Amino acid sequence: MPTLSMFYGILVKMNWKDLGRHSSPHIHVFYGDHEAVFGLDGEIISGDFPKKQAAFVKAWCLLHEDDLKANWKLASNGEETFRIDPLR
Repeated sequence: MPTLSMFYGILVKMNWKDLGRHSSPHIHVFYGDHEAVFGLDGEIISGDFPKKQAAFVKAWCLLHEDDLKANWKLASNGEETFRIDPLR
């Protein structure tokens, strides 16, 4: 699962191969012992995530929605994804 970005202790990865589990493009996000799946719009699909960090993820997703969609397309075609700038 390639890493797309890291910021404020949050790790963002993309795994398009689990599409059977999640029906839409998404990212896997990790923070400490927390893990959640977010839609590319920054909404939590499943998992447990602290509110403050979830707000950071949502803001980052909104800023980088085009990059996330481009990465999803690359990954689903078996191509390498690219890194996305962190939230600053």
